[in-house]
Amino acid sequence: MAAEIVNPGNVADAAATDEQFPIDPVFALHRGGKMAVAATVPVRDADDLSLAYTPGVAEVCTAIAEQPELVHDYTWKSQVVAVVTDGTAVLGLGDIGPEASLPVMEGKAILFKQFGGVDAVPIALACTDVDEIVETVVRLAPSFGGVNLEDISAPRCFEIERRLKDALDIPVFHDDQHGTAVVTLAALRNAATLTGRSLGELRAVISGAGAAGVAIAKILVEAGVGDVAVTDRKGVVHAGRDDLNEVKRELASYTNKAGLTGSLADALAGADVFIGVSGGTVPEEAVARMAPGCFVFAMANPTPEVHPDVAHRYAAVVATGRSDFPNQINNVLAFPGIFAGAMQVRASAITEGMKLAAAEALAAVVAGELSADHVIPSPFDPRVAPAVTAAVAAAARAEGTARR
Repeated sequence: MAAEIVNPGNVADAAATDEQFPIDPVFALHRGGKMAVAATVPVRDADDLSLAYTPGVAEVCTAIAEQPELVHDYTWKSQVVAVVTDGTAVLGLGDIGPEASLPVMEGKAILFKQFGGVDAVPIALACTDVDEIVETVVRLAPSFGGVNLEDISAPRCFEIERRLKDALDIPVFHDDQHGTAVVTLAALRNAATLTGRSLGELRAVISGAGAAGVAIAKILVEAGVGDVAVTDRKGVVHAGRDDLNEVKRELASYTNKAGLTGSLADALAGADVFIGVSGGTVPEEAVARMAPGCFVFAMANPTPEVHPDVAHRYAAVVATGRSDFPNQINNVLAFPGIFAGAMQVRASAITEGMKLAAAEALAAVVAGELSADHVIPSPFDPRVAPAVTAAVAAAARAEGTARR
């Protein structure tokens, strides 16, 4: 499958659209969608046709029926990912539905191809029920070598991912959770190295207990960060609260060793790291109370929780989710290489060890070039995807999840 701009050729519709958006380059780029399917073999004559389709294809079908594992060698299965959404948490737009989510899913698919060499197919589902989504994806799974869950609202996203991982023997990865977590950890590793500290010396505060916040907390704890506290709209998530759902109760069981309570501002007093994945605005006076030489990763888009100009008054390293500031925490640094590595070795799952390996490899790409404005590589750094791919494949082999 090739990602390319195509023109549907409907002159009347095009003219109507041009009148509505006469000079908008965004709509011009999106006309007809951002991708197309391209054949990888020629069909020039009757001989080609007989090989690519009937009668030749029957030989391959029969072989796969007798030895199901051959599907990986003689179809595209082991090279293609399903990008699945229900349209309930699309970028910063929220619950806009499956049709309106398609431009984002197409964008995700071309990023898979551009940055990881992995083909991907957007699948927008007209259902939001957890059981229906799980059943639908399980039924679609024979066509794909991996499933990338995208823009599904919390807390449903946690159960959907867990159930699909239990049901399927191919990689299932919710990028809003784990892609963000991997890149955040990589940047934090390098920020700590730059300032002469270890992860174990750091106390981090995460604003947001949704998909990204929970996954970041988990990977930071796995990586050995000294303490991690997570806050939601009602303050610090801790075991003493009686309003926590199942996900937050589990979160409280392995975070906040210091036993903090109170508001986000309370938690930030003396903290070494702020990680924002919730939106809203953190008052400057709260940032000013953080520890000297702190790190501020304000990743809400398009408006960071702490504007970089403010953050730089107090922080040694500042990162955002935006491309127009240094140190962009961008998921595209992680998910193409993670899937490429997992699928290269036909891994049955993407494990915590594989995510940690991805973060370490990503951090190592720029380990010899560190500065306050350069603790994470650019998505266009050609070293990124090969490094992440190799590290994930090696981790899968070491953990025993690889099948080749």
